[in-house]
Amino acid sequence: MLDKALFFFADELNSYLQARTGLLGTKVKVSAIVNEDGKYVMDAESIAITILNIEEETIIKDHQRQHVYQSGQHKVLNPRLNLNLMVMFSAKFAVYDQALKYISHVLTFFQNNNSFSSNTYPALDQTVKKLNIELQRLSFDELNQVWAFIGGKQLPSVIYKVRMIAIQDQIQNDIQQPITVIDSTVNVV
Repeated sequence: MLDKALFFFADELNSYLQARTGLLGTKVKVSAIVNEDGKYVMDAESIAITILNIEEETIIKDHQRQHVYQSGQHKVLNPRLNLNLMVMFSAKFAVYDQALKYISHVLTFFQNNNSFSSNTYPALDQTVKKLNIELQRLSFDELNQVWAFIGGKQLPSVIYKVRMIAIQDQIQNDIQQPITVIDSTVNVV
């Protein structure tokens, strides 16, 4: 699920950038920023999409098991796991103003397109359903901590919160026989 959401954003941003700049080729890629040694592994002249954090959405947490009738069986599934992603878009270009230009395109794209559903965006996997994206505001200290955590020198970047990726395994925990008869006798006292 996580990969489907990030690759969807990469494809949509690449289409947007081609329309805006006229340049062909892939500029946006799902990638780590640095390796274990702190060296950049993202392609030069590109924008990397990286997950910084994954958190559970607790406001609409469902504690109830889901009951599904499928193929003549009553299946019991654990509740969905709803996740929010903190996603960073980092631009690595030899010329600094090019990096700023491309980060500006990312900002403009998400300012204009902040909600995505599989109904309006056929390229979005049907299992993802809907994604909402919000720009995150970080203080200088927080931004410094993010780049220290990543282990690299700061690049022009922007961080968004992507709400909600729902994950649910379709393997059932229980199979129960369906209810076929309801006994509705009333005893009068």
